[in-house]
Amino acid sequence: MSLSFSIPTPLQYFAALVAPQQQAEPALLEAAACIAQLADATLDVQQVLADVDALQARLQRQIPADAGALQRLRLLNHFFYGELGFAVNANDFYAPDNSFLHCLLRTRRGIPISIAVLWLELAQGVGLKAAGVSFPGHFLVTARVAGGQAVLEPLTGQSLSKEALIERLQPYWKPARESGESPEPPLAHFLQPASARDILVRMLRNLKEIYRSAGHWQQLAGVQERLVVLLPQSWAEQRDRGLAYAELGQARQAVSDLRAYLDNSPGAADTAAVAELLYALRAGLSGAA
Repeated sequence: MSLSFSIPTPLQYFAALVAPQQQAEPALLEAAACIAQLADATLDVQQVLADVDALQARLQRQIPADAGALQRLRLLNHFFYGELGFAVNANDFYAPDNSFLHCLLRTRRGIPISIAVLWLELAQGVGLKAAGVSFPGHFLVTARVAGGQAVLEPLTGQSLSKEALIERLQPYWKPARESGESPEPPLAHFLQPASARDILVRMLRNLKEIYRSAGHWQQLAGVQERLVVLLPQSWAEQRDRGLAYAELGQARQAVSDLRAYLDNSPGAADTAAVAELLYALRAGLSGAA
């Protein structure tokens, strides 16, 4: 009797890591590395993890066994930003490669959230209580030290003061003040730890805007497939997957998604436009039958 094994597709691999029915949080580094299979289905994710493990081992050798949290943080940042030279890709900030961890490891250039994912893995590996923060407009990281919580800029490792953080919030507070909405929430409201799922969603939504702006529908459909896996009750993400399918000429898949959106989003502002597109797609399918 011969045994046969099927190799999971990149989407199946990603879905297995982030399945909502799992009680534990997804393995952030592995799931984030999988995102790059949008561009290269043959990417060896286990090799990416091994490359990070090698960096972790190098860093660990530089950390004294009796080092406190603040010393560990300083040594991590010296290694990460000084020795390895990780920094923002200022020359091509909106390149998709900036969100792909294997590219980040090769070029040492990325964007705040991708750099933060790698920094967090190394920080946690040397015993720091570190977390990501979905701060408005710019992803941040935090680490617990003897004096409390340090909030850091992931592009440089710089510690941010309360005043600097409030200044960064001003563009987001101003519209609320002008519209007469509720008072500004306290700073702590914006510094809550982001879950692994939250971080993956934010990474994918960054790519979503890049691919949608460029009209790269195949890649956008791949992003939307992953967002629907992560957010199965987000009907707007399912709508956007349907719109990408429609652009690709995959009418049956588009009809299914757009119908689900209309069924579950009564009263949405775009209902009429989506219904019109759905009608056209169905007419096309009938004509082709």
